[in-house]
Amino acid sequence: MTDFLDIHTTATADLRHIIDSALVAKKARAGRPKGAPDTDQPLKDHMVALIFEKPSTRTRVSFDVGVRQMGGQTMVLSGSDMQLGHGETIADTARVLSRYVDLIMIRTFEEATLLEMAEYASVPVINGLTNRSHPCQIMADVMTFEEHSGPIKGKKVVWSGDGNNVFASFAHAARQFDFDLVFTGPEPLDPEPALDGLYTTVRNPDEAVQGADLVVTDTWVSMHDPQSARERRHNQLRGYQVNDALMAQAKPDALFMHCLPAHREDEATSSVMDGPHSVIFDEAENRLHAQKAIMRWCLGK
Repeated sequence: MTDFLDIHTTATADLRHIIDSALVAKKARAGRPKGAPDTDQPLKDHMVALIFEKPSTRTRVSFDVGVRQMGGQTMVLSGSDMQLGHGETIADTARVLSRYVDLIMIRTFEEATLLEMAEYASVPVINGLTNRSHPCQIMADVMTFEEHSGPIKGKKVVWSGDGNNVFASFAHAARQFDFDLVFTGPEPLDPEPALDGLYTTVRNPDEAVQGADLVVTDTWVSMHDPQSARERRHNQLRGYQVNDALMAQAKPDALFMHCLPAHREDEATSSVMDGPHSVIFDEAENRLHAQKAIMRWCLGK
């Protein structure tokens, strides 16, 4: 049994196995009702704890549905339900949960919370998101790209916007899957220095997107940002909006991705999000299939 904490801490061969098995499993479910069980039921008799310190739509629903399709059961817990790290240490919470469940997925703020949970749990722990990374999302993104455009190795991926936690996982993936990653965004919102060497920076978005196979963006603001920060970020990022003119600089068959939720007409226009380059809803669906493959890998199934 193995934790899935980040892309750069997981062997490339294992990442490749997860993506390939997710693609196969998705095809096997084609046309079946969403509530229909998988044929092999790899999580039969397994209990999975889904812990959310942050609100969630895609992570919560995709993990919950995925566990059920594989024959397992879920226990959904919020940070307030558990008083995670307040009334009881994270280490003790991890030890206790390990007596009740077979697998833990946690969506939290601080990376330290994830790492402490993994250190003291005796069952696998999956990173559902932290302030520093979002590996499950990027596994779904790589799966989606390869589903539409073939192997991602050697391709050009351009990120336009804020160098946030989702970008960080793209940077980790660039090394593991061997593709070229370009960041275009304002200097105050550059990625963290620890990611240096994993990407190149081109400040001019039109120049950055030239010849891109994939253009990616994310929301400019977090749900927790104060109004003053929201206004400042809009002013900083306005020139990095993904619109039809920007996509025209990419390859004719380039894809557009956004991990959602989106603020339409801010980081991307509706004409791009609903246009011929967009695979955002395939990307959202593939969270389910990629995470099912991750859970199977964690449990050695």
